[in-house]
Amino acid sequence: MPLVIMCGYPSSGKTTRCEELANFFREEMKKNVEIVSDQNIGLNKNDVYSDTRKEKDARGTLKAAAQRKLTRDNVVILDSLNYIKGFRYELFCMSKSANTTQCVIHCDTNKDESKKWNEQRSEEDRYRETLFDELTMRFEPPNPQQRWDSPLFLVQVGDRLPVQQIEQALFQRKAPPPNMSTQSQPLSSTNFLYELDRITQETVTTILNQQKTMVPGDKIVVPGVQDKLDYVRPFTLMELQRYKRQFITYTKMHPVDDVSKISNLFVQYLQSSIK
Repeated sequence: MPLVIMCGYPSSGKTTRCEELANFFREEMKKNVEIVSDQNIGLNKNDVYSDTRKEKDARGTLKAAAQRKLTRDNVVILDSLNYIKGFRYELFCMSKSANTTQCVIHCDTNKDESKKWNEQRSEEDRYRETLFDELTMRFEPPNPQQRWDSPLFLVQVGDRLPVQQIEQALFQRKAPPPNMSTQSQPLSSTNFLYELDRITQETVTTILNQQKTMVPGDKIVVPGVQDKLDYVRPFTLMELQRYKRQFITYTKMHPVDDVSKISNLFVQYLQSSIK
């Protein structure tokens, strides 16, 4: 059943909207609703979001919990910051692999209002001020032009939650069919992991070499790849290697049937992940 992804600044009203939507589906639509949130997985947000490694592990835990609950009978609402577009892309791939619909609800509360609401929380429930400021600076707003952020519902303070439109987007729309980049399948050959590592490393090397003569706004072209990578700033080897490892981890679980597709999928992944 469908996946609903909440996103927004810290203390922007996501949980309130989440509960409002859950009540609508339970009471009006008679649906079973499962909420996956920072709180119900036991996440200490001040501890986790101030540590990159802990935050990465927490995202993995949230994703795994949501994936377990994506069944025929459940509406799953992921109530967390979900402020990284690369993570929302992973969630899109997850729902696509499960052959179900999804939507994104952006609680578009401005920073000042969110900060005021944060300060009104109990001490154990509020974000530390410095962490709050860091998280709002790191927030990557959803873009309805990107397939993983669509359909997108923008909800501001004082707006009524468009529950009917959300219901239509989730239940009156066909799920995108799983493709070879999202559909789980066994490894296609014993050389798959070798080819995966080799091709992604060649792509990383190509990007590093081409950017030496580029200026922001240029397009990086990887030989044999249809998609182009926007050159918005210099990319470091460490950064590209990190994205390479993330892509390999995902692709090992979701192999493709043709290794010639790997380069294009990797470039698409980089385009969605790099600021």
